[in-house]
Amino acid sequence: MFALERTSRMGRALAIFGMVASGLLLVVFSLDMALGLPFYGASTLMDVCFIICSAILGYLSWSTFQEQM
Repeated sequence: MFALERTSRMGRALAIFGMVASGLLLVVFSLDMALGLPFYGASTLMDVCFIICSAILGYLSWSTFQEQM
């Protein structure tokens, strides 16, 4: 019984970490695309791909977090 509760908390923590990571990636690559910070706008295609991937990660993390409630 105790191991099940500990596993459940770990799953929630990983889902929250995924949401935070996706938010940070979204902010960093949106800033790079809009202002050229921190990568000096090296590749717009890379920025768009990372923004899409961070949105997918955010959705999957949110969906997983909701399933665990």
